[in-house]
Amino acid sequence: MAGFRSLADHVRDPRVATQQRRTALRKCLEKFAPYGHRATWHHLCTRVGVGTSDRRPDPERLVAALAELEEARTEWLAYDVRFAERRRREKHAGMRQPGALDDWHRRTWGGYGVAWCDDPLRHPTSPLPVVVRRLVSALESEPRSVCPVCAEDGIDWFWGLGHHPGSAPVCTTCGIVVPEAVLTPDALMAARRSRRAALVS
Repeated sequence: MAGFRSLADHVRDPRVATQQRRTALRKCLEKFAPYGHRATWHHLCTRVGVGTSDRRPDPERLVAALAELEEARTEWLAYDVRFAERRRREKHAGMRQPGALDDWHRRTWGGYGVAWCDDPLRHPTSPLPVVVRRLVSALESEPRSVCPVCAEDGIDWFWGLGHHPGSAPVCTTCGIVVPEAVLTPDALMAARRSRRAALVS
């Protein structure tokens, strides 16, 4: 199976048929898709002005979508290296028990679903590199009470998500599943309470 860089080269290659270049971009999302495959595809198509079902999009628009995806992936891979270094230092210091952040990181291996959007039509509107940068900043900072991507405080607890875990805090503004590790205990409790209140009413 081709890797991300090989697929990216395929997308950029003007000798390749447009449909195949589109397919290569879709396959890139099997390697790195911050919102999940469908939501990331919808985001990229919206950003570059291509229909999600367009089989023969303008090749220049495909390359523009790829450029945004690659920049976001570069941000994520740099974080991945820092995360691995931190874990090595912790293990060397005798801290072998993984924490909540480590569990979350393991589930998002390679950057797939790091800002999962359960509804593929509802996702952040900012460029992907900006979103990944904000998320990484939150992961490397103290927990807060707002969404790490849009900084809004409307966070509710949702069940039956199409991604592991099946229940999690979700930003009601930008639609991402918020990693529990970036939220304060009070914010998590408030999210659970608000969802229960909505179910009761």
